[in-house]
Amino acid sequence: MTKITKAFEIQKAIADDIVHGRRAPGTALDETLLAHAFNVSRTPIREAIRQLEMSGLVEARPHRGAVVCDVPPGRLDDMFSVMRELEALCARLAAAAMTAEERAALRALHEASAELVRGEQRDAYVAANDAFHDAVYDGSGNGFLAETARHVRFRLSPFRRAQFEGRSRLARSFDEHERIVAALERGDAVAAEAEMRVHLGVVRESVDAIDRGGAAATSPKPRRTRPARA
Repeated sequence: MTKITKAFEIQKAIADDIVHGRRAPGTALDETLLAHAFNVSRTPIREAIRQLEMSGLVEARPHRGAVVCDVPPGRLDDMFSVMRELEALCARLAAAAMTAEERAALRALHEASAELVRGEQRDAYVAANDAFHDAVYDGSGNGFLAETARHVRFRLSPFRRAQFEGRSRLARSFDEHERIVAALERGDAVAAEAEMRVHLGVVRESVDAIDRGGAAATSPKPRRTRPARA
């Protein structure tokens, strides 16, 4: 395992602890203790902490080093609102800009994830989910929009990853993706935008359902919204 991979895995583990409340706001991240806990040198620990700072979960404080940030619900609401608008715009543009080959590739990517849902392969589905959304970003034909969407998704990635701990969330996510793919295949920009908004709304609700003590509640039922008139 490379140092970069180690740092990423450590970053994911610490981020999951923060999201689930196992590392409370204000908790110091001691490099020496973490290196011992993860059985690594301090180099990947420093890189993991740097990534956590970039995601907004950790901040550097004078004389204390890195400490866990408090991420209040209002802050999450703001971040998810931006994410929802960015992804909805990506979907709307992709409905017109995607080539037949790109639509076919998205359909194949989506269908392949069905096996992950049936096998309840959470980690693999998380990766497939990222690939799905990347395909929609790229399908928008707007490179700056895709770059911005990825940046915001990175900030929210620990929370988006945690949603899949909810019972039946994998299957619900797959169904939501199906409606997005179908709208894109029809070239229906209004429906694609609306379905992506619904999808990101359910993601936000699923994050709210996380038990900060370490478990996850049942996934909420998606709230449908009517597509806006063109």
